[in-house]
Amino acid sequence: MTRSRAWATVWTVLRLAMAAVTVAAITAQLSKSIGTAAELGRDVTTTIANFFSFFTILSNALAGIVLVWAAVWYFTRGRRAIAEPRALAVALACASTFMIITGIVYNALLRGIELPQGSAPIPWSNEVLHLIGPLFLLADVFVGPLRRSLPWRSLWAVVVFPVLWAVYTMIRGPLVTNPVSGDPFWYPYPFLNPNNPGGWLSVIVYVIGIALAIVAVGAFVVWWGRRIGIADTDADASAPAAASVPSRALSE
Repeated sequence: MTRSRAWATVWTVLRLAMAAVTVAAITAQLSKSIGTAAELGRDVTTTIANFFSFFTILSNALAGIVLVWAAVWYFTRGRRAIAEPRALAVALACASTFMIITGIVYNALLRGIELPQGSAPIPWSNEVLHLIGPLFLLADVFVGPLRRSLPWRSLWAVVVFPVLWAVYTMIRGPLVTNPVSGDPFWYPYPFLNPNNPGGWLSVIVYVIGIALAIVAVGAFVVWWGRRIGIADTDADASAPAAASVPSRALSE
């Protein structure tokens, strides 16, 4: 089913719709955060920088970009292809892994945490970014069309960004004054804050646990793609031939 032309078109339209909803959710939440900061006299520049320091926001932004990329490729070149380009396949693997991890971490560790006054997210936006988006990207792993099988070394591309984000977060944390509480530090998530009970030991345990989860989810995404996707050599060898085959034949 996932290689039929009809399904590829339907799912591509759904990818575009999900990207649009994701952008709307990010924009709405950013607008609310800026408005609240200005209203309460908080530092707006720091508020914006903090907003884009959340793994959730960066993952959703990446997902939106990659979903649009996949749709543009499909409607401009992909309708005669047998597999997505290698770069797009890697980007989809990264976006899927990050979004799945976002959903797991938020719903397992953060959903019940009470936030400071004026920091509560917009309910519908919060659900899009932490539940609906992750579920869509999880579904995309299984039913996304024209999958390309990736080599196992692609897993390195998946883990690079979370590592860089973690380093950035821990370096930046003690250099930023929290615009909400006035504390001389700011961390996007409480389990990354070494000033909380448990200190650095707790932070290290959480970082290791989440890192293992990222590797596990990323490995699953790559493994599943290898199971159902077209191998690099087959896709590349068949590309010229596919370009000359009528689109009707590709759906049969």
